[in-house]
Amino acid sequence: MATKEDVRKLAALARISIADAELEAFTSDFDSILSYVSQLDALELPKTGAVKPPVRNVMREDGEPHAPGKFTGKLVAQFPQRDGDYLEVKQIISHD
Repeated sequence: MATKEDVRKLAALARISIADAELEAFTSDFDSILSYVSQLDALELPKTGAVKPPVRNVMREDGEPHAPGKFTGKLVAQFPQRDGDYLEVKQIISHD
């Protein structure tokens, strides 16, 4: 059974805020979800290694590639912030 502290930790990992008044409802919902997923334990699956999937190459064949830089100009022209052929984006990962 999930506790309010479990829900708080999950909310912190998901970077969402949950009001104390909502904790009880989320705890109940979380228990319902875990109960539903636990039904997978009832499945009877073959033992590991009993079923071997066929081995095949799922990669596409290399065809005639286009010339390097063929689309670079069109892409760079549509990007709002750029430095030459480099596209500038907002930093989302910090190295603190």
